[in-house]
Amino acid sequence: MRHGGQILIDQLKLQGITRVFSVPGESFLAALDALHEASIENIVCRHEGGAAMMAEAHGKLSGQPGICFVTRGPGATNASAGVHVARQDSTPMILFVGQIDSGHRDREAFQEVDYRAMFGPLAKWVAEVDRIERLPEYISRAFHVAMSGRPGPVVLALPEDMLSSHADVADIPAMAAPPSSISEAEVAAVTRALSQASRPMLMVGGTLWDQQASDDLARFAAHWSLPVAVPFRRQCHLDNRNPNYVGDLGIGMNPKLGSRLSEADCLVMIGGRLGDSMTRGYELLDPAAPRPTIVHVHPDADELGRVYRPDLGIVASAGDMLAALSQTTPLETPWGEWSATARAEYESWVTPKETPGRVKMEEVIHWLSNNLPEDAILTNGAGNYAAFLHRYFVYKAPFTQLAPTSGSMGYGFPAAISAAIAHRDRTVVCLAGDGCFQMTLNEMSTAIQHGAAPIVIVANNGQYGTIRMHQERHYPGRVSGTALANPDFTALAQAYGAWGETVLDTADFPAAFTRAKAAGRLAIIELRLDPEALSSGATLSQVRAQGEAARENAHLG
Repeated sequence: MRHGGQILIDQLKLQGITRVFSVPGESFLAALDALHEASIENIVCRHEGGAAMMAEAHGKLSGQPGICFVTRGPGATNASAGVHVARQDSTPMILFVGQIDSGHRDREAFQEVDYRAMFGPLAKWVAEVDRIERLPEYISRAFHVAMSGRPGPVVLALPEDMLSSHADVADIPAMAAPPSSISEAEVAAVTRALSQASRPMLMVGGTLWDQQASDDLARFAAHWSLPVAVPFRRQCHLDNRNPNYVGDLGIGMNPKLGSRLSEADCLVMIGGRLGDSMTRGYELLDPAAPRPTIVHVHPDADELGRVYRPDLGIVASAGDMLAALSQTTPLETPWGEWSATARAEYESWVTPKETPGRVKMEEVIHWLSNNLPEDAILTNGAGNYAAFLHRYFVYKAPFTQLAPTSGSMGYGFPAAISAAIAHRDRTVVCLAGDGCFQMTLNEMSTAIQHGAAPIVIVANNGQYGTIRMHQERHYPGRVSGTALANPDFTALAQAYGAWGETVLDTADFPAAFTRAKAAGRLAIIELRLDPEALSSGATLSQVRAQGEAARENAHLG
């Protein structure tokens, strides 16, 4: 006889789970009791949003569902931000939520929430386990749903009385990996579509990725002389030094690459989704207008034709398809100049463009790109500071980029903690804006408690930079709600027991980074930036001038 908490934790062990992230609550005390003597590490966090984001990052890095435990009511609502990241990023994740005693349901009891209604639009599947005897069944299904087709988050609500009751039930073995199902006809259909093109573009995305897929991609692209672009924040899928890599199609993309997307006559998307961030709000590729030949390979049949109608849609994993395509060789590739020019445009784009101020983000990122180990993990949340990272950092290997395609602020720091715990032998660097970092900086004590030692670089320009940029474009000079009063980040870091240092000149950054790395614990490097350095492509004054000119033209019109 085992109580429900023990049955639950035993199922996680069978599924190969070695780490969970949590904020404790009285609603799942039985699960915490089972974790007491389990071989599963429990990373105790300071906020449920941070815990869920750490679990999501673990899912990205490990390829298995990240596991998060939170309590009912406010605990679950706090965790919803991480569930949203997992959904839009196609990351496998399971959120276990403590629930009120089942005998009190529908009385608006203390912290009662209908989780099916709350998480229905955010998760792939939401359920509540009413009977302890069915716990193994529900957990097995949760892992299958989180990993199948398009991976994503699952939410299981666990009534307190169910978890604390006892039963004698059999365990269910871990899910088995499905075999490859790529046929020769499907591979031939893809290569036939490419052979009929004169301006092709290959795009690769998705969360579940590995070194083998990256190697197969490189071989396929080389054989066919294909330009390879990646969606927003999937830049580590292919070594950016590869001559076939031409950049990322996302927010802040190279305008010339965006033009090439519009000019291509054959688009092959493998593993990812065709959406708004990679088409500049559907402007570069209108789903309702005549468009190029589209080949879409995705593990989930529901994604094929969801927005863009594919001329050829194939249900398959990216890894399986790339393994098969890497063995093919074309008769001819008349688009050699098209590919070479796209690569030259990428190399020009990543050449640093000077910004105002004594601390220059482009030079900081350029230094990091040239000096970090090739397997260093870079994390970030959302903000204009991230555009410098995406533009100037050259990613060399898979599992080196953790960033939310959902554009969630506050993500980078929890993700860095998760990465630093999972890979204690690798350098982990988090890039965060002053606004972004303050959304989850309370997790500094989580990092200290669990010995995580990421290096956090805080780009402090005293404002919500992205919103200020849009504000100046649409309402130039009318600043409202975007100015920030910030703490002394160095002093705050030291108060938590971390290394802290402030950089006022770019020339001082390399030595500061070296000291932060040598500290051997969580380190915070604050960069004091000139607010005029608004983005990687334009200053604040330039953006305001453009906004004023646009307003004047609209008035005259």
